[in-house]
Amino acid sequence: MRIGFMAAGLLAGALLTGCMQVRVTERQFIRPDAPGRAPDERMAVEGVKDLSVRAADGVALNGVLFEQPGARSTLVYFGGNMFHLDQHLDALLPVLAACGTNVAMFDYRGYGRTPGQPTVENMGLDALAIFDALNARYPGRVIVHGQSLGGFMAANVARARPVLAAVLETTATNATGLVESQLPWYARPFVSIEMAAPLRQADNLAAAARFAAPTLVIAAGKDRTTPPRMGKAVFDAVPRSDKRWLLLEDAGHNGALHAPARGRPTAISCVPRPADQARISPAAMTAAPHRASATPATSLQRGVRPSTSQSQASAVAM
Repeated sequence: MRIGFMAAGLLAGALLTGCMQVRVTERQFIRPDAPGRAPDERMAVEGVKDLSVRAADGVALNGVLFEQPGARSTLVYFGGNMFHLDQHLDALLPVLAACGTNVAMFDYRGYGRTPGQPTVENMGLDALAIFDALNARYPGRVIVHGQSLGGFMAANVARARPVLAAVLETTATNATGLVESQLPWYARPFVSIEMAAPLRQADNLAAAARFAAPTLVIAAGKDRTTPPRMGKAVFDAVPRSDKRWLLLEDAGHNGALHAPARGRPTAISCVPRPADQARISPAAMTAAPHRASATPATSLQRGVRPSTSQSQASAVAM
């Protein structure tokens, strides 16, 4: 999320005036492409098909779908504020698809392939429309995965729809907490933050309290945008035993999925077949939160059996 400059402005004003009240708007949180600045070239990857979903207001939400033979689940990925399908597909797809799942990704409205002007409200509705379209294709087998800004989308879906599982990566508690986290401790007494009404609705703590599916929360030890304490608060709000906290000590805000694991790429959403659940002990379901200095392959409940290469990597089973 691009809030560093906003936080710097708040701090400068507070130091100059002695105190400051600032209203934070949606435009400071959501940064769509400027007119004429969308990427011109489309990424072409073998086996990846274009997929369009019609939003509630008729806007075409444009993305891609990668299907794999024998896949037992489908992961829909919601990217961060800088995410563009045609810029990031080639790096993300091998990681997200490494466990044999189908993978779907979409550009937010106003970003890349998707037209329109994004707001907090319509982005949340768009995420629900995308899930509904995929769940119609793969009933009961859709995992939501959100990174940074996308964590708000994934959490919004997970609290309102029957997701197979949820993955929140370098996520925030809520919009207010995100702004406050960027202010030095010594400036906070002098800055009063007023959030626009739609931003006050962006609350992952409230959403997490309504999750009804296995959940994985991934935090990065070197994340200065959404510090690990924010992800841990979201994790603690999930009222389930089949949840997992994964702290990647050496990763940054945008690098969690690509932190090296002994030279191997990470696989975040490997999911064992239902028959394998008998081999997962109750102790493994409720084990202490996991910490890692590099990204392991991570198992996340009912779906696709990890391939041989992934089974050689350490896994956190849920």
